[in-house]
Amino acid sequence: MSFQDIKDSLFSVVKTMGVVDFIDILLLTYIVYLLLKLIRETRAGQLMKGIVLLVIAYVVAKYVELKSITYIIKQALDVGLIALLILFQPELRRALEKVGRTKMGLSILGFGETKSDLETKWNSAIQAICDSCVELSATCTGALIVVERQVRLGEQIETGTILNAKPSKEIFGNIFYPKTPLHDGAVIMRDGIILAAACFLPKPQKEELVNKKLGSRHRAAIGMSENSDAIVIVVSEETGQISIAVDGVLTRDYTHEKLKKFLVGELIEKASEGVISSKDSASPKLKRRNRK
Repeated sequence: MSFQDIKDSLFSVVKTMGVVDFIDILLLTYIVYLLLKLIRETRAGQLMKGIVLLVIAYVVAKYVELKSITYIIKQALDVGLIALLILFQPELRRALEKVGRTKMGLSILGFGETKSDLETKWNSAIQAICDSCVELSATCTGALIVVERQVRLGEQIETGTILNAKPSKEIFGNIFYPKTPLHDGAVIMRDGIILAAACFLPKPQKEELVNKKLGSRHRAAIGMSENSDAIVIVVSEETGQISIAVDGVLTRDYTHEKLKKFLVGELIEKASEGVISSKDSASPKLKRRNRK
């Protein structure tokens, strides 16, 4: 097939296209753009480059009639599609979770909440979290608090002790007081309530890339935030420093005011708009990558 034949075929296809066809192409282009945007900073992004090169090689080999190479590449692509679903299950899961957390997903499913509802649910809880973290920080008492959002943390909750308690300085203080039964683990909060304590959290996906100076609580916070959209608050046992992990990124040096402003913004203001966010929500001045 010559270049002229290909050009004539393309023109004939374009001539027969209607408005619906153009809309179809535009929607498909937008979906591909979103997929590329989701995977560009993951391992899948690098793999996509390899797949594109394979497809180009297949087209060239078929065009010049290299039958053996064409057959091998075709078989590799056929098997590769199944392998991709297995190898990149975590990336696919996070991509689907991210789509489900968008404003459109929440409104379609009817899960959106008004700002008033969220304020009723979270205002007193946020105040208790901030007051407790500052007090624990002053005494260098380690603490790990996970604030659940759209992604449910049932697996982690099952590893701990169910409390279903209204948050307060006293309760947080009793939980994280050294050598008490519940202090060695994370508190998980849902809908403004302390749902469970002494919960085990997942390790970071690439633990070897995490700063070696970080302790077990900070590593657990990074791992939990990588596997969900949760906000994870850490009080360092060594320095008393208050940190937050979101989307696998650790930000530090939170005061009472900064912590409260952050939590109100994420749990009330942005949540009422159906926007669950992340890396960009923390102040650029405070953001310090935990990976080198």
